[in-house]
Amino acid sequence: MWSLPGREVMNRIGRSLDKHREGVAVGLLLSLLFGIALGVILLSAKRPVAAPIVIQSITAPPAPNVVPTATPLSIQVYVSGAVPRPGVYALPWDSRVEQAVAAAGGTTADADLVRVNLAARVHDEQQVYVPYQGEVATPILPTTMPGTSNAGLLALPGQKININTASATELETLPGIGPVLAQRIVEYRQTNGPFSRPEDIKKVKGIGDGIFADIKDWIIVE
Repeated sequence: MWSLPGREVMNRIGRSLDKHREGVAVGLLLSLLFGIALGVILLSAKRPVAAPIVIQSITAPPAPNVVPTATPLSIQVYVSGAVPRPGVYALPWDSRVEQAVAAAGGTTADADLVRVNLAARVHDEQQVYVPYQGEVATPILPTTMPGTSNAGLLALPGQKININTASATELETLPGIGPVLAQRIVEYRQTNGPFSRPEDIKKVKGIGDGIFADIKDWIIVE
């Protein structure tokens, strides 16, 4: 049995708890919230930090360097004979006799085009001669400068060269035949004997179908 003073103490404690119950509940709730917040903070601190995403622009690869193709230079061709304006003319490197004659103003009325191969290719330092009708005499070619040869001078129409007897100097008057090829032709004859037909000249080193097409109308074998 509780004594009177004991009961009074318990009653006071009960009234005190009732009076502060709301404050105690609020304190407990705040403590709980604080604990939850602290736990979230600790968990967040332990998680690894994701690396930032960096977006880079794609740079197109540099364009390859294109080396320009070398353009062949023009050639100088001397046109004479039955043309209105004889002289030296600059022509594209792949020109033909027809273009050379056209550069000199075409032909005069008394030109003998039957004896001119207008389809033949021309070469640098070459002479293109257009004969006159009924012409028999051989025109005088320009004198070459000292130290040079007649290489590149077109064999005159109507005067075909016998490749079995012509000298190296005479062979050089054929289109595309310079001193080296002319000497090879002479040495080939000396080693293998005379040519049997004009096409046999292609057996000489350095003379192919292209050069033969240019000289076939200017050579013979006898």
